[in-house]
Amino acid sequence: MCGFVAHIKKQAGKSNIDKKTFYRMTNTITHRGPDDVGFYFDHYVSLGFRRLSIIDLENGKQPFSYENERYWMVFNGEIYNYLELRETLQKQGFKFQTDSDTEVIIALFASKREQAFSELRGMFSIVIWDKQEKSLFGARDRFGIKPLFYLESGSELIFASEKKSILVAQEKDSVNEEALHHYLTYQYVPEPMTMSANIKKLEPGEMFFKKVGQPMTIKKYWEPTFTPVISSVEKSTKQIIDILRDSVQFHMRSDVPVGSFLSSGIDSTCIVALAKEIHPNIKTFTVGFEREGFSEIDIAKESAEKIGVENISYQITPEEFVQELPKIIWHMDDPVADPAAVPLYFVAREASKHVKVVLSGEGADELFGGYGIYREPLSLKRLSSLSGNSKKVLKSIVQTLPSGIKGKNYIERACTPIQNRYIGNAKLFSELEKAQLLKNYNPQWTYNNITKPYYDKVSHLDDVTKMQYIDMHTWLRGDILVKADKMTMAHSIELRVPFLDKEVFEVASQLHSSIKVTQETTKYALRKALEDIVPDQIVNRRKLGFPVPLRHWLQNELYDWARTLIHESNTDYLLNKDYILKQLEKHRQGKDDFKSSFWKSKQSLGDRSRYLWAVLSFMIWHQIFVEGVYKFENDHQDQAHASILKEYGREDNLVNL
Repeated sequence: MCGFVAHIKKQAGKSNIDKKTFYRMTNTITHRGPDDVGFYFDHYVSLGFRRLSIIDLENGKQPFSYENERYWMVFNGEIYNYLELRETLQKQGFKFQTDSDTEVIIALFASKREQAFSELRGMFSIVIWDKQEKSLFGARDRFGIKPLFYLESGSELIFASEKKSILVAQEKDSVNEEALHHYLTYQYVPEPMTMSANIKKLEPGEMFFKKVGQPMTIKKYWEPTFTPVISSVEKSTKQIIDILRDSVQFHMRSDVPVGSFLSSGIDSTCIVALAKEIHPNIKTFTVGFEREGFSEIDIAKESAEKIGVENISYQITPEEFVQELPKIIWHMDDPVADPAAVPLYFVAREASKHVKVVLSGEGADELFGGYGIYREPLSLKRLSSLSGNSKKVLKSIVQTLPSGIKGKNYIERACTPIQNRYIGNAKLFSELEKAQLLKNYNPQWTYNNITKPYYDKVSHLDDVTKMQYIDMHTWLRGDILVKADKMTMAHSIELRVPFLDKEVFEVASQLHSSIKVTQETTKYALRKALEDIVPDQIVNRRKLGFPVPLRHWLQNELYDWARTLIHESNTDYLLNKDYILKQLEKHRQGKDDFKSSFWKSKQSLGDRSRYLWAVLSFMIWHQIFVEGVYKFENDHQDQAHASILKEYGREDNLVNL
């Protein structure tokens, strides 16, 4: 596990990025790889690498060269089927000098070129330099578990594991106002955009090609395809448990201790139970808050006791919550207004005291139909099955009724096509509310710009599967996996997600909606499959998902902090602060929380605290990356930088090839 930076120039030797700047770009992400550092430089390309040692350090030193130094590679991630791929390549005559997955990737690439990426089972972002062809290749894993940012400027190109590395080479950051519009809708910036004006993300399942002096080209090597088939629950549940056991076993491959996060829900509990079958002494980690109803510690400890594993827990105070928040947002690169990122940061910190690798249950909801909102198509079925004309007439009638009339919202939702009522698992500001908040509101930057291309691809599928597809392309990659990667890497530990495995997806993608979601529950087939695996009280329990008492804190403990932040933030050119302050005051007084008139389902109602949190998170991000209020280059990074300058600072010590 690591972080890297790659830079390809438009012509030999000429660049605006000197070597000392490139060192600083690499060492900005020392937290992603505190164990080792490496560089490669030639006339066209610079590669920088930081490594966290999970499997024998010397085996996987990077940048890694292959075939008489024709190929050079930097790679962030883990390939779980590398032993099987290695054996296949050996039978074809390939020789290996190490036991690392790194060498397997580059050998497979030498054999199959771009076709190699589709054979990798794991999480990865990869950049490969072909010195002979003067071409750069790369890819990101299927689900977007590992990030890959890039900046294309003319014929030059920079890639990095974190956006902040690229920003080192820029004079200052500037806000992408279209991204800000979407952030306020979704609570994250949808890919491939970032909050920075010129920096983008390579999307999951994409690969790129860049030849010196030519523009970069991007294409898909994999797209998620749902092909639901009617099958018995018994057959499906056997397939589910078999493939989950297989995936957990692959994800446990490591030369260092592996632990697991444990919440009160079925997903993480399932991973822990299956991991214990392989390593009985696995440690588990949980966090919570003192306020009643906002802690999963007691339930997690009970589950851990029944499974027979150790559980280590930690309680977060409001004071340390605020104290660590700027550092958390710095690590995130872009603002993500999901309060669950904060407890994830703290649980990762606790886990880092004991292990270098942790397992977690991300992805189960998207693959197996786990969100409560996925039951909405069933509850609306009675009216949504009416003809188009009937729904149009019915909707026009109820729209004349006063708001608050019982049944009005139900009829409006039932008569609204799924593509107009569901944009993903989070929905904050409506367009009307954004127009009040934003100084430069642009009505052309609506949610339809993000979701329509996805809906167009799955028009033939049922509504539940459409919702899963939308969440896989928005919520999962924009929120869930961003905070999972960034919060664990902040503490130099590697997160592995066995549900987000290409073989698991093959099984999940064939499940019919009738056994994914029922009137009574979500993830029905998964729950049935795990009845003999997880404790009884967890099988049908709705998880809390690291809840945070924001609503209470912004009324009390954090009110003064929030008000001060709003006043001090230099975001007046973007945001209407009077509007924000009024909402904060209403929230403090406990007046009825405003809720977007567009989105009313029980699972997605957001009280005023979530709206406020999105604004406050953006303001802190702006202070860090635009205003420069905070600096987070810690002593560890300064020492790393000093040691690199000592080792590589003299020109004759550089690797010049």
